[in-house]
Amino acid sequence: MNKRDYYDVLGVSRNADISEIKKAYRKLALKYHPDKNPDNTEAEEKFKEAAEAYEVLSNEEKRSRYDRFGHDGVRGAAGNGFSGGGMSMDDIFSHFGDIFGGHFGFGGSGFGGGRQRVNRGSNLRVRVKLNLEEVTHGVEKKIKIRKYIPCDECNGTGAEKGSRPTTCPTCHGSGHVMRVTSTFLGQMQTSSTCPQCDGEGTIITNKCKVCHGDGIVKSEEVITMKIPAGVSNGMQLSMSGKGNAAARGGVPGDLIIFIEEEPDPELKRDGSNLLYDLYISFPDAALGTSVEVPTVEGKVKVKIPSGTQGGKVLRLKGKGVPDINGYGKGDLLINVNIWTPRNLSSEEKHALEKLSESQNFKPNPTSQDRSYFDRMREFFS
Repeated sequence: MNKRDYYDVLGVSRNADISEIKKAYRKLALKYHPDKNPDNTEAEEKFKEAAEAYEVLSNEEKRSRYDRFGHDGVRGAAGNGFSGGGMSMDDIFSHFGDIFGGHFGFGGSGFGGGRQRVNRGSNLRVRVKLNLEEVTHGVEKKIKIRKYIPCDECNGTGAEKGSRPTTCPTCHGSGHVMRVTSTFLGQMQTSSTCPQCDGEGTIITNKCKVCHGDGIVKSEEVITMKIPAGVSNGMQLSMSGKGNAAARGGVPGDLIIFIEEEPDPELKRDGSNLLYDLYISFPDAALGTSVEVPTVEGKVKVKIPSGTQGGKVLRLKGKGVPDINGYGKGDLLINVNIWTPRNLSSEEKHALEKLSESQNFKPNPTSQDRSYFDRMREFFS
């Protein structure tokens, strides 16, 4: 299913400022809020769609990528265990503190008033170094990281064995305390986090002696990550739920993976293309020859036609790096350089001086011998 343009979803122009975006989202969130539209699947989808649009357009970096590349610019690497698009209801409700300045309600239904606070674990960040072969083919990496995991002693509840958390007597399990005030718009309910249970709705009276009531402990974990082919230096991937565990059974954080591409000693990367500088002798350029050049898969033979000029670019199609979004593979571009010897013997000098008198050795460029810059302009146009 094709996603709608985020600006169309919120009903704002592409040059709208943050206040316009926030106002548009607030209006849609009020209109399609689940508490006002119970058992209405269509309203819930519109609610999620608006939240996803706001999450991108309210973030300067994400908005910039979206403006340049559309949905592909803000899409994660789908599959391979990495998080892609879409938002959970917990993610959406996390926006409301920013949009509405707290929890608000209308009448008795309670806009957000009945939702307990959900603990979320913090994200972890790791740096992964990849060589050119791993970038080209994709790779599976195993790394050991130190992180918070659920406590085995209490199964992550934070309560001592044989006991369990009890319902908070102040908020009666809702996580919030309500206050009703009269305004010129009518009665309005305002909700604030319960001070006794800190919004969780439960209280631990007998704390676990291992985790001291937190429900999490420090430990080491080996994580297997599948890096897709085509990643590039500086790219960030996200593994959902592989970060720190959350206190008392909440939602775990994510593992953010920073890609660091190690330079290859022979091949240089330019987007999806690979570049290689080939040096041949003047006789080989004049007479023609076959040479071996490196590729990611190993050495291949390339024919050099007789009369090859310095700066000529040969293309090996499909020998580059695959596009991470599946749009094919780049090419290997071979830049031919003619090596000029620096030190000549007297015999060599004499031979070259005789050859230089031949008319064939006088520069006589044709349309086929365009400048390097003209060839490059044509190559990438």
